[in-house]
Amino acid sequence: MTLEDLGYNKALDDYRKEQNFDSFAIGRVILEHKDRYVVKTGTAELESELIGNMRFTAESRYDLPAVGDWVAISEYDENKSLIHGIFPRHSILERQAVGTSAQVQIIATNIDYGLIVQSVNRDYNINRLERYLTICNTANVAPIVVLSKIDLVDEKKLNALLTEVKKRIKTVPVYGLSNHTRIGLEEIKALIKHGKTYCLLGSSGVGKSTLLNQLTAKTLMPTAAISEKIDRGKHITTHRELVVLESGGILIDNPGMREIGITTSSAGLETTFDVVIELAQNCKFSDCTHTNEKGCAILTAVASGEIDSDSYANFQKMEKERDFFESSVAEKKKKDKDLGKLIKNMKKERNRNRY
Repeated sequence: MTLEDLGYNKALDDYRKEQNFDSFAIGRVILEHKDRYVVKTGTAELESELIGNMRFTAESRYDLPAVGDWVAISEYDENKSLIHGIFPRHSILERQAVGTSAQVQIIATNIDYGLIVQSVNRDYNINRLERYLTICNTANVAPIVVLSKIDLVDEKKLNALLTEVKKRIKTVPVYGLSNHTRIGLEEIKALIKHGKTYCLLGSSGVGKSTLLNQLTAKTLMPTAAISEKIDRGKHITTHRELVVLESGGILIDNPGMREIGITTSSAGLETTFDVVIELAQNCKFSDCTHTNEKGCAILTAVASGEIDSDSYANFQKMEKERDFFESSVAEKKKKDKDLGKLIKNMKKERNRNRY
């Protein structure tokens, strides 16, 4: 295996030379466990940790490695290494951290395509699909929708679901898949390109790990049988892991995510809901709130059916979440700044009292 098989390219190599990383080995983070990492090179998989300077100077989550990152390393023992630097990321898939209002959780980095997997039975939720699309569009990651477990519904219902998805999500490719009967598997395989990175996204039990196992023709990720009570697979994946396929391409499996909190994703919302953004330019008033004004082009489009009313309601909800997240981040920064000033003044006062 070569670094190119892991996605290494000229831009990364140019950065390596600019930063004088020639004396270091280069690898990609394929697994993360708290402050420990597994880094894959062209010849080995190394248990890795940060050098002290990187650990203590990190100001945010963005300063720490994540699955998908390229890093400069030095080996110091058998199958062990130290991480000295993180290469620039061309994409960062992230969501609002669960249970917080001003922190992000990095899902994975340096992703080219997001495989959004959603089963057609109990898990199906088109509003959630639009959320996944938004975080992909925010990161400039090309989304691909995979409707899994199509063997669990009849043809009439499947066609209805496909029609609904394609009506609301017009520019994104949509594929049907059954891991059980293998229908659609060859189409998914044909999407995988050598050296490109694909991130599996979706809730627990929708068949992401099973799909990964099918694509590798190996049992790399544990899976569980479908629960008869809830009619979906049980949650098995507990961590993010990057896997290189023998046929080419790199896949990252993820634990299931039912909550996809929106962060600072103005560009992502504008891409996902481009029709809404375009129509807003035709409103009668420049300060239109698109809620109750006469002459609002968006409300007119919703009334006529040009814009799906549920989709517009979903857009409004995500827009409010984004605004709230941005205000929470601003408030946190202010508090941190005020605390910094307080500590600085206390130190000055302490020094003054010494003399």
